Amino acid sequence: MSSELHFKSIADLSGLLENRQVSSVELTTAVIGRTKAVDARVRAFNSFDESGALAQAAASDARRGAGKARGPLDGIPVGLKDVIAVANQPLTASSRMLANFVSPYDATVTVRLKDAGAVLWGRLNCDEFAMGSSTENSAFGPTANPWDLSRVPGGSSGGSSAALAAGEAIATLGSDTGGSIRQPAALCGVVGLKPTYGLVSRYGLVAFASSLDQIGPFARTVEDAAIVLSTIAGHDPHDSTSFKAAVPDYRAELKQRRGPWRLGIPQEYFGAGLDPEVNAAVQRAIAFYEARGCTIKEVSLPHTQYCLDTYYIIATAEASSNLARFDGVRYGHRSKDAKDAVDLYFKSRSEGFGAEVKRRIILGTYVLSSGYYDAYYLRAQKVRTLIRQDFLNAYREVDALLTPTSPAPAFKLGEKSDPLALYLCDIYTIGVNLAGLPAVSVPCGFTGGGLPIGLQLIGQPFQEAELLAIARGYEEGHEWGQRHPVL
Repeated sequence: MSSELHFKSIADLSGLLENRQVSSVELTTAVIGRTKAVDARVRAFNSFDESGALAQAAASDARRGAGKARGPLDGIPVGLKDVIAVANQPLTASSRMLANFVSPYDATVTVRLKDAGAVLWGRLNCDEFAMGSSTENSAFGPTANPWDLSRVPGGSSGGSSAALAAGEAIATLGSDTGGSIRQPAALCGVVGLKPTYGLVSRYGLVAFASSLDQIGPFARTVEDAAIVLSTIAGHDPHDSTSFKAAVPDYRAELKQRRGPWRLGIPQEYFGAGLDPEVNAAVQRAIAFYEARGCTIKEVSLPHTQYCLDTYYIIATAEASSNLARFDGVRYGHRSKDAKDAVDLYFKSRSEGFGAEVKRRIILGTYVLSSGYYDAYYLRAQKVRTLIRQDFLNAYREVDALLTPTSPAPAFKLGEKSDPLALYLCDIYTIGVNLAGLPAVSVPCGFTGGGLPIGLQLIGQPFQEAELLAIARGYEEGHEWGQRHPVL
């Protein structure tokens, strides 16, 4: 059985652990073995601590032996994107700026995973400071898509999606600022959930754009995503944007909510630029819901055309502000040949940051500068309000929205050298972040060339239980997520 453990779901494995058919040490050993066998080609991990993971697994087995298991995640290896703090573990954000930094504390999500008994397994590669759509911007090299090693896994959480798809973890965490969980989930054929802004604490997350960032899970199934979300969600006094919302048992809610639902199809998401195979797969998903008794209604989100511009003003402005703390003085990369304090600041940042991060800092500083703040940043915030209102207006008629997750399947590594071409990869996901909504990507087919395709479902604020139930309704009628890449 051990050779198959790395591809099993949390739900299945927790049952095996509970019934003593497998131990956490056996499971963790299988995941470690799989990682050693394939990660030289996938390159999902920046680092991992094999002995530390096995020690956590042994502690989990001891708890179970004493009748003190902590729930379905106890003993399950979970990987974390390298922007989420784990005490005494590297926290690099895949940047030279933090190449040697070790976190002195745990993120809130890390604490909650530890409290649930999860085995924290490795630091997962990403675009530098989570800025990118392909995981090619990492200072430690790109991650490959397990379905085709010549292609990207998506980004910025590409290491998290690739590790899960390749069987190098049972679940993973990523962060989503403009699609960085959902887009790589779609490109790697796994489930990726971006929760409502404020549902999951951002304390201990390396900040990119604070009003957009949100931590969420990658999982093999919608049920697994519900299990992880129930663990990491909830109010946190350490995060001033954390919302005091009740956290239900999302897994239990899946079994109670059966529809039928009213589902909206935004006409703006099915125009030019959408790959024909992706469109066909999503249309088949829409037809499936309709055949199951759901009401399908076309809706309009009229300000969608402004999403990309609005996002890249707000996100870069906040990035410029957040990344000012990396100055070569207190921590992070420090230039060795600076002549004075100003030169130290200039050279440390020039040497530490990669090209894409510099590009966004420069743009963000520009839109915040004197004479341009009102023209760009303030105006973008006003348009953001209109974008959110578009969604809320649609929800007067429907329960959730169905769209493609990504306009195209995974592209070749190095294929998109133009930054704008990469930015357009997130055209269907960034509106969700601007509006602060929950959304999930579920596998909905494959291209003729064997590349995964993702279906995005966008829910109402703090209605993750309903959103996950709708996603589960599709998943139950298909087996796309049960396929695995051959490596």
